[in-house]
Amino acid sequence: MKRKQLRAAGKISHSSKDSAASLHDAGLRHFQSGLFAVAEERIQRALALDPQHAGSLYLAGRLHAQANKVDLAIDFTVRAIRIDQGNPEYFSSLGSYLARQGRFAEALKGYEVALKLKPDGAGIWVGIGDLQRQQKRFQEALLAYDHALSLDPRHLDAVDKAGSLLIELQLHAEALAKFEQSDTIHPGRPETLMSKGLCFQALMRREEAVASYAMALVIEPKNVAARNNMGVVLLDMGRSEEAAAHFRKVTEARPDVVNAFSNLGLALTQLKRFDEALTVFDRAVKLDANFAEAVNNRGNALRQLDRLDQALADFDRAILLKPDYADAHANRAACLDDLSRSDEALASYDTALTLKPDHADAHLNRALNRLRAGDLKNGWVEAEWRWKAPSLRLSRGRSNRPLWLGAESLAGKTLLLHNDQGFGDSIQFCRYIPHLAERGASVILEIDRSLKSLLSSVAGITQCVVKGETLPHHDLQCPLASLPLAFDTMIETIPSRVPYISIDGNAPRWEAFLGSAARPRIGIVWSGNPDHTNDRNRSLPLKALKPLFDTTAQFVSLQKNARESDLAVLREHGGILDAAPELESFADTAALIQQLDLVISVDTSVAHLAGALGKPVWILLPYVPDYRWLLDRDDTPWYPTARLYRQTARRDYAEVIDRMRADLLRDAAIR
Repeated sequence: MKRKQLRAAGKISHSSKDSAASLHDAGLRHFQSGLFAVAEERIQRALALDPQHAGSLYLAGRLHAQANKVDLAIDFTVRAIRIDQGNPEYFSSLGSYLARQGRFAEALKGYEVALKLKPDGAGIWVGIGDLQRQQKRFQEALLAYDHALSLDPRHLDAVDKAGSLLIELQLHAEALAKFEQSDTIHPGRPETLMSKGLCFQALMRREEAVASYAMALVIEPKNVAARNNMGVVLLDMGRSEEAAAHFRKVTEARPDVVNAFSNLGLALTQLKRFDEALTVFDRAVKLDANFAEAVNNRGNALRQLDRLDQALADFDRAILLKPDYADAHANRAACLDDLSRSDEALASYDTALTLKPDHADAHLNRALNRLRAGDLKNGWVEAEWRWKAPSLRLSRGRSNRPLWLGAESLAGKTLLLHNDQGFGDSIQFCRYIPHLAERGASVILEIDRSLKSLLSSVAGITQCVVKGETLPHHDLQCPLASLPLAFDTMIETIPSRVPYISIDGNAPRWEAFLGSAARPRIGIVWSGNPDHTNDRNRSLPLKALKPLFDTTAQFVSLQKNARESDLAVLREHGGILDAAPELESFADTAALIQQLDLVISVDTSVAHLAGALGKPVWILLPYVPDYRWLLDRDDTPWYPTARLYRQTARRDYAEVIDRMRADLLRDAAIR
């Protein structure tokens, strides 16, 4: 409805004034009920009867202010003040209208007059706080809100505004205290629960954030902001399926909200449903082609689908839309690493870190870039950012003892080592334990149960405990993957003596399992943990190894948790011995490897195990390998008995396996 300007008319009789007062009262009731058009009609009639009715002039000002006609709001309020100069509410409102126009000095005078008329006016102090907040005088604003609360401890507006300002100032613990106070004044308000959820979220108290948003949704099931925020927290907690369900409900309720589609795509990406995620991101970008976050997120989905050139184009587009977008620069860098354009990737990581120096994932991926390039000095330092990287969600372990990173003497000290990453990392880095013992340390190793019997054999270990068992007394602690940093490891100083793991296996048992030793025995592993971030590039189906099987070797499957399609190939190719049912621990696998002539493996824990045992191991590597395998070499300083078979730029494992087959056939004993 087009609003008409409220007008004042000429003089009227006392009876008309009585009618004007009645119309004013009716207008006020409708205004307070949010029926602004009806209120406006009543006030117009009141002013037609009594142009000097101060209350109606004032309410006309409020109606104009509500319609964002601030000039008219000021005009009508000034008229009301000329008639009634003793009403503090008029001066306080005038102050708020003047503040909306940036006329701060005049606004303050209005509030000062209001305070003279009503020194204990808590609402006036709230207005002063709002004025100071507009001027970015935040500490003064907080003092004003607190003063309002000292006058009226149950002044809801003062509590809420103080809380929202504290959130703006990133003082979330203090803000939470305000919203807890708000919840006691008026329990169960969805807006308060939402604000508490935001505070809990920022304070990493995610379970409490979820509870707050859930309560808000009980009260207002259609509150899409609460549902979206709930999804974001669940996504941060790794509860991607639940997050996706919430985001989907938001998109159904508000199919025009681009952010909801972008968030849904993120959840689907975490669930590795990349094609679905791409469809959702396409919808988001269609809704808003300039929404940099959606373009960036689509780039991540494309990257996971190995559509790297398209992903790079999306990251470039996101940066064009938002040049200071650190995440997009970091993702662009990771994509360039995937494309083996490591120098360009390094420049993009540096840009991301210039924009956001604490970008943990950028630091971590920069570490991998440096380590892969052989720059171990910088790489190990950057790798310590892994603890803060959202992509890993690592636990620092249970020890609260000081972290040891090489500076402090270990003589007479007890050092707890604990694994922070995969099984392969545990096997790789336990090589440092004898050197810790040489420095005078008593070493306690906390490890996964399946590794205990294997790693207990490492020289220098005083005690080996399983994760979850009571930790013995210790003075210092260090994660296994931090040992290369603690020892300032360079390529030329990698402790490379093998074997550093020994196993007293039951040789007759494995000889009986393997049968005749007339043919060379070759263990094979073709896939790793499907949850590994790069599993799509490092693992392959068993059928890809078929060209090897026409040699005269005896192949032995060391593969645990084989996919159903691979089990079918095993059954089809009856000449492969499947050892998986016999392997209950890594110690069993090590004992069996001791009886083999060679292990052929993708980049997984068995490759590390064979290398640590000093057994010949041929490792299939993707075009862009894990950092520890470096670049452009067929050997590795970590394992002297390993031979590396790398994909070429074609990223085709068939070529790799053909080279491997040729090398097998070159050995006359395997023909």
